[in-house]
Amino acid sequence: MKKVFVSFLFCMAFTLIANAQKFALVDMEYIMENIPAYQQAVEQLDKASKAYQDEIEKKANEAEALYKSYQQASASMSATQRNQKEEAIIAKEKETAELRKTYFGPEGEMVKKQEELLAPIQDQVYEAIKDLSIQRGYDAVIDRASATSVIFASPSIDISNDVLSKLGYSN
Repeated sequence: MKKVFVSFLFCMAFTLIANAQKFALVDMEYIMENIPAYQQAVEQLDKASKAYQDEIEKKANEAEALYKSYQQASASMSATQRNQKEEAIIAKEKETAELRKTYFGPEGEMVKKQEELLAPIQDQVYEAIKDLSIQRGYDAVIDRASATSVIFASPSIDISNDVLSKLGYSN
C-alpha cells in the first residue's frame, strides 16, 4: 500500500511539474522562406557555389585532358618524359583538390560566405524568438522543422507568424 501511495504522489508531482511548463513551436523553414533577405542570401550563395564548382570542374577537366594525352603518347615516350607527364598530372590533380578545399573545405570560402550572409539573419530570428519567449513566459521553444520526434503539435502553440511579425514581415 505504501508503494502505491508513493507512486501516486510521484505521478501527481510529475504531472504538476509538466503542466507548469509552457512550450511553443516555430517552423524555421517557414520563417526563413518568408524573409526576403534570407532568400537573396541563399541565391547569392548558390551563385557563388556554382562559380566555384565551375572553376573546380575546369581544373579537373585539364587534369583529365593531360591524362588522356599521356595515355595516347606514353608508348612513344622515354622514361624521363613519362615521369614528367605523370608529375604534371599529379600536380594538376593536387591543384584541383586544393581549390576544392579552398572553396568548400571546413574553413573555405563557402563557409565564410554563409557566415557573412546568413548568420546576421539567423541572429535576428533567434533574438525575436528569445524576446517572444521571455514576454510570454515560454520555458522552451522547439523548431518543428528540425524536431523529427514531434509527431503532432497543436497549431495554437506555433509562434512562427508572431516571429515574422516581430521582425516586420507579414505573411
